[in-house]
Amino acid sequence: MELREFLTILEEDPVVAAVKSEEGLERCLQSSCGIVFILYGSILTIGAIVDRVKAAGKVAMVHLDLLEGLSAQNVAVDFIAQNTRADGILSIKPGLIQRAKAKGLITIQRFFLLDSIALKNIPHQLSQNGADLVEVLPGAMPKAIAQLAASIQKPIIAGGMIRDKEDVTRALSAGAVGISASNETIWGL
Repeated sequence: MELREFLTILEEDPVVAAVKSEEGLERCLQSSCGIVFILYGSILTIGAIVDRVKAAGKVAMVHLDLLEGLSAQNVAVDFIAQNTRADGILSIKPGLIQRAKAKGLITIQRFFLLDSIALKNIPHQLSQNGADLVEVLPGAMPKAIAQLAASIQKPIIAGGMIRDKEDVTRALSAGAVGISASNETIWGL
């Protein structure tokens, strides 16, 4: 999948389903969300999970840091690229982002906005690894999202602590292009 196509899907439906379990996956596959962040699984199950997402006509993004049985090394990216039909990965690790880009996967680097120093460091970190998109957590911080959007030239997905339509609206108005949520009531917005 090309990044342009991914961004078009995100523009049409800015809510991304973040799934943490088989039960959540079942409900996600019935939702209107076009993009799925897979936040669970293992080296033994990820291929089948991705296949189910793809069979439902959805984009499959694997959070590489949360998979059991894979280390934070380039070989983990190689495994996902060669043994699954995943469209891309999420990670907090710049080296994995670089490797995934080299393998032609869509990349999303996840950042935790713990304080103003973390917020200021994001542009520098992005300049070194070239992630396609950024996911910031918590996503219910519109002022921080607006500040980040003004300082980087990357699409932002806001995730974490998104509880209702108001949180979605505020994050999108602040400059996020999408919202990731494990809260299933958000998926239908």
